[in-house]
Amino acid sequence: MTTPLRKRILPEVRNPALELSLVKPIARGDNAQRASTVQQTEGEPLLRFEGASNPYLEHQRNDLLLSIQHMRSEGHDEMVFLCITHCKELTFKALHYELLNMQARIQADDVAGALQLVPRAHALLEFLGKTWDVLSTITPHGFNQFRNTLGIASGQQSYMYRHVEFILGNKSERLARAHENNPDVWPYMERALHAPSLYDAVLALLHRRGIAMPPEALERDWSEPYVARPGVEAAWLQVYADPTPENDLYLLGEALTDLADAFSQYRWRHFVSVERILGFKAGTGGSAGVGWLRSVVDHRFFPELWSMRTQL
Repeated sequence: MTTPLRKRILPEVRNPALELSLVKPIARGDNAQRASTVQQTEGEPLLRFEGASNPYLEHQRNDLLLSIQHMRSEGHDEMVFLCITHCKELTFKALHYELLNMQARIQADDVAGALQLVPRAHALLEFLGKTWDVLSTITPHGFNQFRNTLGIASGQQSYMYRHVEFILGNKSERLARAHENNPDVWPYMERALHAPSLYDAVLALLHRRGIAMPPEALERDWSEPYVARPGVEAAWLQVYADPTPENDLYLLGEALTDLADAFSQYRWRHFVSVERILGFKAGTGGSAGVGWLRSVVDHRFFPELWSMRTQL
């Protein structure tokens, strides 16, 4: 049986024309071509190519990807800091792609399709958490050798990370406006700020399924920070009254909780790793460093899914 092909949504977080300008055309392949090539090479890898490049480089654009780890100091640890930070940005992009498509499937009442994307999103969050295992090998002395080259640069200025926070429902116009001066980024950031989140789409789904939902959870200013509501908690309690595999809304609630849990683990690893490397020094981007990170550790996405557990 062929699995139905669901239409994918490609997120726009930056002027797409800029990305397309970097894409190089390459020849497509198929099973017949691959079988023919194996016959010609007798099963050995292709090693000779025309021009000054090769198809893998042209497809992946590794010439660009591997050229942006520009060290600005003599500090040994700066290279791994740059490489892992770039890995994180790519992972944020992959995670946002999965979450946005999960939201689209929820909006189309395709709960099974949305749940299909959860294991990958969860694995991406776990991978993000493990990046701190590598970054934590940077000692205070090693970080101090290149920290001054950051100037006022900070990970909080990442627009890709901000899009992940926004699709999950943690809106902040103040933090979004860090990108207001960038015409290639701001229109898409502003649109995400004012759009419903994944959780908003889930609450609308519960409403369509006949689960009573407070009106203010269905129509509000989406740019405002999400506020937990007793009526939403009551709705989830109704869903969780039937904790069986046949109840797809229950499965969806647990899947969202898994994602929120994994994100909280990432934040905790971030907090502890920065404290280990920096202690209580001020952050580069104007924040209080560990003091500021401590304030976000207790945040939970999808708050009613957490609070209602006291009543179960």
